[in-house]
Amino acid sequence: MSELNYQAEGKKLLTALYGALSALRLYPVENETVQTALSELQGLMERVLAVDGVAEIRVVGDFFFLNETRLRLDLSNFATFGSFARALQDHGIGAVEVSAGVRREEWAPFLSLLLRPAAGEDPYDAFMQRFVTAPIEHIDLRPVKDVEEPQEDEEALTAAKRTYAQSVQVAKEALGDVRLGKAVNVRKVKRAVQGIVDQVISNENSMVTMTTLRDFDEYTFTHCVNVCIFSVIIGQRLGLTKQQLFELGLGALFHDIGKQRVDYDIINKPGGLTDEEWEQLKEHTTEGLLLLFKMHGFSDMPYRQMLMAYEHHMKIDLTGYPTNKRPREPTLFSRIVAVADAFDAGTSVRSYQYKPWPPDAVLKEMRDNPRRGQDTLLVKVLITATGVYPVGTLVILDSHEMAVVAKTNENPELLHRPTVKIISDPMGVPLPEPVMLDLAENDPATGRPKRHIIKTTDPQKYGIRVSDYLIA
Repeated sequence: MSELNYQAEGKKLLTALYGALSALRLYPVENETVQTALSELQGLMERVLAVDGVAEIRVVGDFFFLNETRLRLDLSNFATFGSFARALQDHGIGAVEVSAGVRREEWAPFLSLLLRPAAGEDPYDAFMQRFVTAPIEHIDLRPVKDVEEPQEDEEALTAAKRTYAQSVQVAKEALGDVRLGKAVNVRKVKRAVQGIVDQVISNENSMVTMTTLRDFDEYTFTHCVNVCIFSVIIGQRLGLTKQQLFELGLGALFHDIGKQRVDYDIINKPGGLTDEEWEQLKEHTTEGLLLLFKMHGFSDMPYRQMLMAYEHHMKIDLTGYPTNKRPREPTLFSRIVAVADAFDAGTSVRSYQYKPWPPDAVLKEMRDNPRRGQDTLLVKVLITATGVYPVGTLVILDSHEMAVVAKTNENPELLHRPTVKIISDPMGVPLPEPVMLDLAENDPATGRPKRHIIKTTDPQKYGIRVSDYLIA
């Protein structure tokens, strides 16, 4: 195996560890159930070791890491893996490192030690006294105090920047070809979408960070790419397969393709549209469906992508457009694209919107105002990815310092406490170097948060481009 899907393999590995631990809790080691669980664990571990030569499982708070990849766990499997995390933490273990050559026979004594109650004032020391006498040669441990959450992987951010830039260029070429009546290089578009899917799977936060690169002159193309990114993120959190994410991403990138058949002056007109212009603009959904129907380069007819282009403005109650003569329900993929489209459009500078809404206000409006016609469940799924304050939001802290949200808190209970980069002092004077601060951290002296957000504000008001603080 030359490549490893760390998310998929990591979850399988944690499931196998939990299964073996549970089997040993109920049955003696000779039992067939235990032996089967140990064999499955050994097989999965060997797959990881065949690629990396070492497998380190770290527990940082409520999060798991396999080597350098944070595993994204949803509510359905968090309780299962959480019991394994508690077993490690009860003994003061922060990381388990398994090296190549590990034998199946080493797992039972290690897991059996984990099942023992923690002992002494220093549970890690007590555990290690028993651990070093056990027949275990290829499993090493580190205490919780020596394990820290890794910083954002600079290489991943670089890869995300490369993927984003290439995708914007591909979108620009494809939409330009449509407007000129030329054939679209569908193969190149597919590669771009596959790159986005791969980057979201491997490092979601880096791709979210890329969406803060908002360029008014390139809005049409960056919007298509951003909608693709947010759609894939929502789809991933819904548990879609990689192939389904690709199908979703392809439709998301093409969702506004019909606008290339609308008068350019209407698309870029500042201020409101006349009734006649508005009717022309609304035709872009039907035009998008027809363009995709006629487009060459797909192995099969792109029905899903056609529906996404046609349905993404219909609204849940069908009060949007195009109008429908018969009852229908927009497809799941179309509803996902509608949410991603509304969020990115609402937070971007456009020809008729020089002052975009703060991201948190856009999410609240989408979630709480039924007239927006969004699938509120999908909006909530997006919020689990972006947090209450999405990456790139300019906020004011209770200390009156200004800060840019740099990273979402992945704990569902702490979505309102992201990691921020403080960029000014309380008087508004820019800092020479931004200061990273996790708002989930409490002051040891008081037990209360060191800082908290009191409001969001408009970066344009201060002449701030938030992407400068997020993307080197």
